[in-house]
Amino acid sequence: MAALPAVFPTPQSLARSGDDIAVTGRVVVVTDARTDPSAKARLVEYLKAHGAARVDVTDPHRTPKASPHRLTVLLGPARRPDIARTLGRTRGPDRTDGYAISVRRGGHATPDVVALAGHDGAGQFYAVQTLRQLFQHAGGKRWKVSNVQVSDFPSMALRGTIEGFYGQPWTQAERLDQMDFYGDIKANTYIYAPKDDPYHRSKWRDPYPADKLNELGALVGRAAANHVRFTFAVSPGESICYSDPADRTALKAKLQAMYDLGTRAFSVPLDDISYTKWNCDADLKTYGAPGQSAAAAAQVDLLNDLQQNFIATHEEAQPLQMVPTEYGDLTDTAYKQKLRASLDPAVVVMWTGTDVVPPRITNAQADAASQLFGRKVFVWDNYPVNDYGNTSGRLLLAPYDKREAGLSDHLSGIVANPMNQPYASKVAVFGAADFAWNDRAYQAATNWQRAMSYLAGGNTPATEALLTFGDLEHLAPTFGATPWQTQAPRLSARVTRFWTSWDQGDRENAVRELRTYARGVEQSAATIRGGAVQKGFATDAAPWLDATRLWGSAAVKMIDALYARDLGDRPGSDKLAAESRSLQARARAVRIAPARNTWGEVAPKVGDGVLDSFLVQADTRLTLWDTAGGGRNLAPTGTASASGVEQDLPQAPGLD
Repeated sequence: MAALPAVFPTPQSLARSGDDIAVTGRVVVVTDARTDPSAKARLVEYLKAHGAARVDVTDPHRTPKASPHRLTVLLGPARRPDIARTLGRTRGPDRTDGYAISVRRGGHATPDVVALAGHDGAGQFYAVQTLRQLFQHAGGKRWKVSNVQVSDFPSMALRGTIEGFYGQPWTQAERLDQMDFYGDIKANTYIYAPKDDPYHRSKWRDPYPADKLNELGALVGRAAANHVRFTFAVSPGESICYSDPADRTALKAKLQAMYDLGTRAFSVPLDDISYTKWNCDADLKTYGAPGQSAAAAAQVDLLNDLQQNFIATHEEAQPLQMVPTEYGDLTDTAYKQKLRASLDPAVVVMWTGTDVVPPRITNAQADAASQLFGRKVFVWDNYPVNDYGNTSGRLLLAPYDKREAGLSDHLSGIVANPMNQPYASKVAVFGAADFAWNDRAYQAATNWQRAMSYLAGGNTPATEALLTFGDLEHLAPTFGATPWQTQAPRLSARVTRFWTSWDQGDRENAVRELRTYARGVEQSAATIRGGAVQKGFATDAAPWLDATRLWGSAAVKMIDALYARDLGDRPGSDKLAAESRSLQARARAVRIAPARNTWGEVAPKVGDGVLDSFLVQADTRLTLWDTAGGGRNLAPTGTASASGVEQDLPQAPGLD
């Protein structure tokens, strides 16, 4: 029997129940009035992309005569009689966003049947997204469906991203693509909060211009089609007069305009503001001298007003979300005490972990945060965001990691704060969504492979090229001196093996292994740009790919120089080493331009601290060859100028 298919996010339960079934040339899809329209549209699309020349959509009362030559797919609520019968012993969905799938082989005169059952519309949509991953190529134009039973639901209610970074916001086209991506990975939350949108922050009182409002309306619609909750955030803290009725009216008008576009979720971030001063004299008279307790009292007044007099009076509106001014620690203060005692229990509080960029998030920390704020917190996870000083020149492509299994018991959800580069951000967001869906089954290394395969459209050489490139962009900084994910672990292990084998005299094999990998580094850029990988990723990563090709070529030349010298060919070795140095200089001259980030036109960092250190050590060994006994390890392991983590922060970005 065939192996289980790889499905992401990892289902709560997936088991094989028999031999796979064929996708027939004609497929019957059975729906009714309770079938989710987006799920139905995607189902028809996926069937046609996987071998069905014709898809007939009908309802349970007008199903055509059964035929073994027509695969039948049932889509709708689990309680629909035909779906319930087909589910049989497969556990039906009984939680929000939950779904079940049952694949049944037919007989001599009856068709094979697939039942896609949802607890709600989103569950039906997610069942279809899982079916998309159950199609297996059967040769030529033929496809089959894995014969499995699935019972699945998310562990966390809120899963997705917050566009909350400084620097160039995403474009409309990039945001629309993100909504489709979130649908693919069963992420249900997108919070619109770009720091450099003036109407979100500095000009919060002003209505959006008509063209921008139209864009937002289109984005709300695309989000809804993918069962993504578009959450509109407005951040008034820099200038609001909390006690001024006119400011509260302006804020509610801003929310109302988005409600009229179809938005049903709202957030008021109060991060990165001062609570040691007021913006108006009226607040001094109302709340007293500025400070932690007074600031919290003013914020509570505003937030409770919005929850009770806007959210509660608007049909289908979700509980108000907020970001506290103290958002990244576990210290109890007068500010937190006031929020805990007075903030409406319905308001959702966001928290970034034990720091702005936390090296880990544990169950104990999450439980402590929930105790501090008097409710389960909603994590704003500042990975893979790259808009602060320690990320200068970096793409952050390590997997989502170091978040403890079991957090679903302590959190209301997780949203990742992505990079200015939206397509490159998909690597980490893919992992964050998988973790939030099923945190107890999450495996970072497995997820990383699947994320790269997703970006590569399943193409194996392109997936491996992305893994090689991602290893060179693996370092994940914090605001301190110690990164929370190391740089280039795959390359580092190979370099260590190389020097060990070299110094033990097994030089031919050492050269063969590391040179093969270095050639993979050199060629990864061309493979990534070859068409299989999403084009937007290659655009996002363009300067890094340019530099990677040069650094890879430099490594190949230096390895060849070492081997030539070992064979006694000093002139050839000197020539190859000089060519490597020239390539290294060209790599260091590459600049990220035009820059989307606040760091400006800097050099892209590629494998820094590992790749450049290898080149320095190799060059030093060549220089000291005659005095160091044939290139043995007597030289220092210095670090080239491209390595190291920048520490100076150009600003205090807070949640980014």
